[in-house]
Amino acid sequence: MEDRHTILTKAEIEAVLTARHTLPVHRKLKHAGAAVAGLGGLGSNVAVMLARAGIGSLHLIDFDRVEPSNLNRQVYKMKHLGKYKTDALREEISEINPYIFVRTDTVKLTPDNAGAILADDKIICEAFDRAKNKAMLVNHLLEHRPDAVIVSGSGMAGHGSSNTIQTQQRMKNLYLCGDGTSDIASGIGLMAPRVTLCAAHQANMILRLILGEKDV
Repeated sequence: MEDRHTILTKAEIEAVLTARHTLPVHRKLKHAGAAVAGLGGLGSNVAVMLARAGIGSLHLIDFDRVEPSNLNRQVYKMKHLGKYKTDALREEISEINPYIFVRTDTVKLTPDNAGAILADDKIICEAFDRAKNKAMLVNHLLEHRPDAVIVSGSGMAGHGSSNTIQTQQRMKNLYLCGDGTSDIASGIGLMAPRVTLCAAHQANMILRLILGEKDV
């Protein structure tokens, strides 16, 4: 068999996704979008999962560059070292589905700029590493964006039981994924399995919101 690199057409990709998901589900996903704030272990995996599901658009936000310590749990490869995470992740997504509209903002989100940067996003995935940054974004959005739904991650460090990673609706517009307690500051580190489990919870909750299944 000839070894060649094949780029599927948009119609071919949509036919595959329709066969996998059914036409009504695929239609909802391809007309939907989500923002991912923070493109580390959580955010990079969330974005890739949503891309594989066939979401129509993604808004990727991060100010950082890929470094060696990222490779143990994030989607990046050695070829991405030194690149901005926004650029590297856009590249990865283009190799999965080049027909997804990807918008990037290579900037650090703050209370001063979050409103403008996220103004058009209705579903926002909070995927920061540090607790204070998580709290800043979630609190800002709850106060200033009552029309937006936030899917946040908290507690996925170490190598404890997978069963402690859960999705909970904490407020009308806030869903929290994780075990809610484990923290890298405790010295147990971050490992790919539990980080990816939490990211999968976030991605699945975003898909459920798009499809109108809001209860957890």
